[in-house]
Amino acid sequence: MATPVKPTAATPTPTPTPRPAAPTARRPRAATPVTAPQHFLFTRDNYMWMLIGLALIFLSFLLMSGGKAENPAEFHYEEIYSFRRITLAPILMVLGFAVEAYAIMKKPKSTAPEKVEETPA
Repeated sequence: MATPVKPTAATPTPTPTPRPAAPTARRPRAATPVTAPQHFLFTRDNYMWMLIGLALIFLSFLLMSGGKAENPAEFHYEEIYSFRRITLAPILMVLGFAVEAYAIMKKPKSTAPEKVEETPA
């Protein structure tokens, strides 16, 4: 049988690693205060205006598309530089971005009733 080796000054003794603490019972949560109902940042009108703006931007991209010639050696000046692609589509795009800015900046209508002061008769 082997005899146990006694630790000497040259061989350090391993230090025990601390064990993680046992899980404790959770504390009950404090009651949450009753607050007013949460409102969305944008109203239905804002989203309607955003969709209109996106539709205008999409329409402008559709109007700018096309102009591909069947023969790559041919160049159709009137087709590429038409009023639709050079003037109408960019105007619709700028208008679409302006509608988007309006939709973001539009404030919702106030739904709070106004106080009416009565005058004694």
